[in-house]
Amino acid sequence: MKYYIIAGEASGDLHGSNLIKHIIKFDNKAEIRAWGGDKMKNAGAKIVKHFKELSFMGFYEVILNLKIILKNIRFCKDDILQFNPDKIIFIDYPGFNLRIAKWAKKNKFKTIYYIAPQIWAWRESRIKKIKKYIDYLYVILPFEKEFFEKKHGFKVKFLGHPLLDSIKNFKDSQNKDFSDENNKEIISILPGSRKQEIKKMLGIMLGIVNHFPKYQFVIAGAPNIELEFYNNIIKDKNIKVLKSKTYSLLSKSKAALVTSGTATLETAILKIPQVVCYKTSLISYLLAKFFVKIKFISLVNLIMNQELIKELIQYDCSEKNIIRELKKVLDLNNRNRLLDKYDSLISLLGEPGSSKRIAEDIVLKI
Repeated sequence: MKYYIIAGEASGDLHGSNLIKHIIKFDNKAEIRAWGGDKMKNAGAKIVKHFKELSFMGFYEVILNLKIILKNIRFCKDDILQFNPDKIIFIDYPGFNLRIAKWAKKNKFKTIYYIAPQIWAWRESRIKKIKKYIDYLYVILPFEKEFFEKKHGFKVKFLGHPLLDSIKNFKDSQNKDFSDENNKEIISILPGSRKQEIKKMLGIMLGIVNHFPKYQFVIAGAPNIELEFYNNIIKDKNIKVLKSKTYSLLSKSKAALVTSGTATLETAILKIPQVVCYKTSLISYLLAKFFVKIKFISLVNLIMNQELIKELIQYDCSEKNIIRELKKVLDLNNRNRLLDKYDSLISLLGEPGSSKRIAEDIVLKI
């Protein structure tokens, strides 16, 4: 069969790659054309648009880049028509994917959404589009099944969280691609995967380095961002950037400073204490405050429905506050309590193997 997959961010590239590997196992004649990144390419997909061309962050930034977005939508529709897939698989990235889904449904393509749009956070009205344009929906957060089925009467499947697969694969490989030449314990810095958020966050995070002389700070570099970009922000600080080796870095870390998003959950599954740091443009922040209706921004706290990890957002995200909270998670007693709570979090995510289960469902049952 022919599959067309659309992922617009680094996390989608990761989850898409694991899905693709298993699709090919269940369908050895699979032809896969995709929007994604290097991981999806290495898994066996033909990449027609790299996600680094697609990542626009925040309300204001989307408006500024509207012309590019509309051009991408036109290209995507033309490319799908030319490829004529049996199944279209959307991975997160709802602003773009729901537009394509509407068009795809009208053109009688089979539409599958893997990693549901987070409409429980904002724009819940999108449920109307999902019901109308999506044939099959897979969710990866435990509370989403009840949200879609009980609140909105739309049947979905929860087959576990794919990050469990990614981290299990990493642990099974006994990956040793990061060797520490410094005897100091490591604090990881995960400033995001988009240039906009890295530019906003990295300087603030680096501002605390001198307050922790007993530790070495290492930046987890995103695969789509060139080293020069990081070095222009770091300037004369003696800080190492490790590209595309986030799990290796985190697994050797004492603690981490993390922007919101998938990285918070990855850090928790690897059982590393963390502080969430997040700032965006003032316009985007004010719009988010008005429209977004969630208590937390990290997946860890959202899943547990409590502040398991400290979130320093916008005005609270200051050097003083980061120093204070990082000292707390480095304290042994606080660390042990947090790690116990991480176990409870991980138990809610299901069992490893979700990528295989979902691929089997898509290939053999849909």
